Amino acid sequence: MALRYANWRKLLAPAEVIGAGTIGTGAGPTILLGGKVVQCQLVHSRTGRRLRIKVKPDGLEVIVPEGRTDDEALAFVMANQAWATEQLARARKLAALRRPEKRAQGHVLFKGESLPVRVIRSEDWRAPNRVSLEDGQISITCAPGHSTLPARSLENWLRKQARDRIEHHLEAVAKRIKRSPRRVYVMGQRTKWGNCSGLGNLSINWRLIMAPDHVLQYIVTHEMVHLAVPDHSQRFWLTVQSLCKDSDRARQWLAAHGQKLMMDLEDVLAVRSPGGSSQ
Repeated sequence: MALRYANWRKLLAPAEVIGAGTIGTGAGPTILLGGKVVQCQLVHSRTGRRLRIKVKPDGLEVIVPEGRTDDEALAFVMANQAWATEQLARARKLAALRRPEKRAQGHVLFKGESLPVRVIRSEDWRAPNRVSLEDGQISITCAPGHSTLPARSLENWLRKQARDRIEHHLEAVAKRIKRSPRRVYVMGQRTKWGNCSGLGNLSINWRLIMAPDHVLQYIVTHEMVHLAVPDHSQRFWLTVQSLCKDSDRARQWLAAHGQKLMMDLEDVLAVRSPGGSSQ
């Protein structure tokens, strides 16, 4: 392994290797990319078909398919360093924008609306925590000292609402493009709203249930179209626009308000609620 790291130095000026990582930890080399120190993690994949760079706020992840060497992977980074440097700066900027924002406590976004949330603690309550939406207010009923925190119950409820709407939009798009994903994951990614993998699996961020429904519809449509058109060509964008008329409005909303969806639910409930008490 150490010999390979040494060989990378011959391949990679100006994307210079300045550290070899730690053997046994899975950490890749530290490289100098565009004048900045960047962590580069190499991920060997049995299902990958080509060398691929994933850009994250904390560094690069290079997918190395079977039959390709680590030396080739680092040479690939060097060949694409201008693109990688630009995308890394963009990812870090987006990560900064999407940090949890301080909001009016006791309120949570749901389908684009700011709704009050109250925690009702009842000595007589024996069932698991219950989350309900009535008359424009979200209520969390629980027993004092219950092992499941109200914030966790609220997140689980929001995830369920998100899955219901995601499945609704998936079904509508699938009928029109005659494609269906292998699996659908509702996840809590910190740097992206959705993803379509090479295996045909979709991942959609549950926090999109906080946005107006047309925003969630756009992200679902975007990722579904990737099942048919894997790139971002003109054909891709025309297909997305034909399936989701509010695509432009959705992108504008996310650009202006996306960071609001990263609210910390524990902060939301960290005050005494009307008719109940804080966590």
